[in-house]
Amino acid sequence: MARPACTATQMVDDARVRVTRFDFAPGAETGWHRHGMDYVITALTDCHMLLEEPGGGARRVLVPAGTAYVRAEGVEHNVVNDGDAVMSFVEVELK
Repeated sequence: MARPACTATQMVDDARVRVTRFDFAPGAETGWHRHGMDYVITALTDCHMLLEEPGGGARRVLVPAGTAYVRAEGVEHNVVNDGDAVMSFVEVELK
């Protein structure tokens, strides 16, 4: 059964950064993607994520509301809301 897609709302896209807000209903996903830039995620809600990774691996992580993490270009995954509530975060890609 296919999962619903999350909603991506672009907030800023200039010469230095691209800022996008992602909102996920329970069970919604980004779809498989590879990050072409370094990026920072800031959680707006508690984010109960299922991260599906290349090769069939998957892991569950909790990113608490108000916290942030950074990742390097090249990360490939599918992000799924693994919780019971709406999940939202802002992604800042560094150009």
